[in-house]
Amino acid sequence: MSEPQGSEGTTQRLPVIERAPDDEPEYGPPPPPPPTGSQGRFWSARRVPAAVVALLVLAVAGTFLYDIAAVRAHRDAMAWRRELARQLAQRPLDDTWVLVGAGVAAACGLWLIVLACTPGLRGVLPMRRLESDVHAGLYRDAAALVLRDRAMEVAGVQSVRIRVGRARADVRALCHFRDLGDVRADLNAALEAAIEGLGLARPPALSVHVRRPGRKG
Repeated sequence: MSEPQGSEGTTQRLPVIERAPDDEPEYGPPPPPPPTGSQGRFWSARRVPAAVVALLVLAVAGTFLYDIAAVRAHRDAMAWRRELARQLAQRPLDDTWVLVGAGVAAACGLWLIVLACTPGLRGVLPMRRLESDVHAGLYRDAAALVLRDRAMEVAGVQSVRIRVGRARADVRALCHFRDLGDVRADLNAALEAAIEGLGLARPPALSVHVRRPGRKG
């Protein structure tokens, strides 16, 4: 190919543009961004306990308010309130029924405090948070189903039972052929990869038990 010539017949060289090493294209998916935001457990609204407590408080307060209003209107107080006042005035503090009532009230109060201070939703496992405005979770049953499908793909596994908790995934498999040690090693490798692929914020520890059909262990 002849080189381009200028108007006076002189030869002109075209500039050569070299690509810097940093401009070379990169292949493969980009690394995931670091986790952002809180990855704690989901908080339960606890509508049922709140509704029960609200109804009880409303019933007791409404009953007392009605009785007090009736007394102010020069009517007799209800028999149960007169009996309650008499019992509270006569029974000592170390009476059995007084202690039982105090224990029940203390247990109910402690239960409400525990509900207020704990997140709840134990069946939902929080996932890694890659976006600050997205907080995802995975149900334990769904995680167990995924791990079960991966375990059944391992050669030699006849059946498997998996229970996923917040801290540990318990796997119990039946092996009808192959060496138990080889099946256990393959199960560990497959399930560890599956747990990592779930994207959980706190991956559960893996506990694998393999045995032959008809044997306990």
